[in-house]
Amino acid sequence: MIIVICLGVACLLGLGFVAQRRAAYREPLEEILHPRLLLDLIRTPLWLIGIGLMLCGQILDAIALRETELARVVPLLATNLLFALTAAHVIYQEHFGPMEWVGAVLVSGGVALFLLFGEPRAGHLPDPVSPRWLTLLLVSMVAAGLVLYGLRRSLQTKAMLPAAAAGLLYGLRDVLTRSSLLTLGKGLDAVAETWQPYLLPGVAVVGLLLNQSAFDAAPLRISLPAATAAEPITGVVLGVAIFAERLRVSQEALAAEVIGLIAMVVGIVILGRSPFLAKSQQDAVQRRDEGAQ
Repeated sequence: MIIVICLGVACLLGLGFVAQRRAAYREPLEEILHPRLLLDLIRTPLWLIGIGLMLCGQILDAIALRETELARVVPLLATNLLFALTAAHVIYQEHFGPMEWVGAVLVSGGVALFLLFGEPRAGHLPDPVSPRWLTLLLVSMVAAGLVLYGLRRSLQTKAMLPAAAAGLLYGLRDVLTRSSLLTLGKGLDAVAETWQPYLLPGVAVVGLLLNQSAFDAAPLRISLPAATAAEPITGVVLGVAIFAERLRVSQEALAAEVIGLIAMVVGIVILGRSPFLAKSQQDAVQRRDEGAQ
């Protein structure tokens, strides 16, 4: 059942991201990394539809995160790209080519290989003042470093690095969500006395701004793979580091887990270069140019 829920999350996220990207790519480049970008997008019906789909996905994601480990949930979220491409396939009425099939096999096979050999097992919720939570600070610093480094770079780099940073923050958001839900089991008073629920909205909004800025800056094939790959990897690492979730550590299992993650990332990159996404890019460029005239 958890697998079905996670695939439902991936489907909603994939469809939502398609709508968000098509809307954000029409916005002026001057609004990249500026809160005004979100204020403009919130008046765009297509973007609101995308956000609505994403929020529905997040609700299902919360259900999954309450029931099972991060290391079991977040790899399945990488399949959102498959659903995004399926939506593009429906729009353009064309068959998938060898590139799409190879990428789909690598992503789905990589996720399956990691889960099959890793066999993620439950950890425990650490104390709110545990040093383990400092890992979140490290992730935040890496995300900030990626954004700062990309500020004076080309548009492609300016899209790819904030997208990767958004993926890092989405992984961090998954950790805070699971922590808040596990704490909720102890009662509302326990939730109110911890800091994680208060940090969660800020992380989500900053991640959203970074992601929309990446969509605004460059074509989908640049912004899409970085964000899609960063979240599951960050979630797995933080699940082990913070919640002490356990994976199989035999030599064969570790090799299969690493191969699975590599296959997943390579598949994401291949799918990100799909001509279907290039067509979405061309449509957005044409409409942006029309709006500037």
